[in-house]
Amino acid sequence: MKAVVYKEPFSVAVEDVEKPGIQHPNDVVVRVTSTAICGSDLHMYEGRTAAEAGIVFGHENMGIVDEVGQGVTGLKKGDRVVMPFNVACGFCTNCAAGYTGYCTTVNPGFAGGAYGYVSMGPWQGGQAEYLRVPYADFNCLKLPQGDEHETDFILLADIFPTGYHGCELAQVGPGESVAVYGAGPVGLMAAYSALLRGAKKVFVVDRVPERLRKAEEIGAVPVDFSAGDPVEQIKEQTGGAGTDKGVDAVGYQATAGGSGEEEPATVLNSLVNTVRPTGALGVPGLYVPSDPGGPDEHAKQGMLLVAIGKLFEKGLRMGTGQCNVKRYNRQLRDLIIEGRATPSFVVSHELPLDQAPSGYDKFDKRIEGYTKVVLHP
Repeated sequence: MKAVVYKEPFSVAVEDVEKPGIQHPNDVVVRVTSTAICGSDLHMYEGRTAAEAGIVFGHENMGIVDEVGQGVTGLKKGDRVVMPFNVACGFCTNCAAGYTGYCTTVNPGFAGGAYGYVSMGPWQGGQAEYLRVPYADFNCLKLPQGDEHETDFILLADIFPTGYHGCELAQVGPGESVAVYGAGPVGLMAAYSALLRGAKKVFVVDRVPERLRKAEEIGAVPVDFSAGDPVEQIKEQTGGAGTDKGVDAVGYQATAGGSGEEEPATVLNSLVNTVRPTGALGVPGLYVPSDPGGPDEHAKQGMLLVAIGKLFEKGLRMGTGQCNVKRYNRQLRDLIIEGRATPSFVVSHELPLDQAPSGYDKFDKRIEGYTKVVLHP
């Protein structure tokens, strides 16, 4: 089968690899119909991780069940499904408590597993024609038959639940004001989720014009940080008080001003200064235990200079961590089915699988309006 294979920094190729098969009675094999390129894939693509040549990328996947293991009871061949990026067993202590992003079964020695991602277990990615799904009854979310909402449903694998998770971590409620830092796919989903949850005003901070325009189109207030300090811009529009809640949808590759130079702690510190006393921060943006490409020795070791004193002084609460997709994906699916949510506004390009190398290159460089790329094998 064809699959997107990592070659070296800034290089992927579509190559023939072995088609996956049933390895355990609880497995299914899914024929992939849509798979998306994620900002997290770019960390590997850029050579900032320990990814080795030959890994098949892709943790945002959906498709049609093609083969069914003998132990699978809730799925049959032909079912249309989407898989959380979290590979989870469903029965460990964390899964039983709803923390499926931190499964202790699927990736020994590490809490959490994912398809096609370095350090997240042995699970081959789904930027390919077929994908093996373990613990399939637990990991597959059934979708309506047909091809309706294809580009909405693919976002249930990761970025829609992750954006919603950022709002959940910050406990965004009706009538509140929210600052979302980052207008990439997750940031736009966080802003969209805040509006779905009844926020009265949502500010979205970025410097890429296409992304700021998308934020404005959904009813958020765009804030261009290259035009001035975003904290001051937001405070000017909130009577000096700042916002009730904040979401970091950027993570460790944050930059400040118009320089483009990385300052990994800049978003966290901006949020500490943006959110009013006793407010809350949600941090779904990725921070890593080590970053070989970090701008200084502390960043290379995953340590940042964060304004913890100001955080304490203001009585701010902060929630962090990757999304437990299964906590949200059924409800978000049903909002899509009922026409209450249309997250596909964030998808800028749909490409055949063989154009993945070009898609990666343009998405990484943020050119030609590339905000979210969906591949179709």
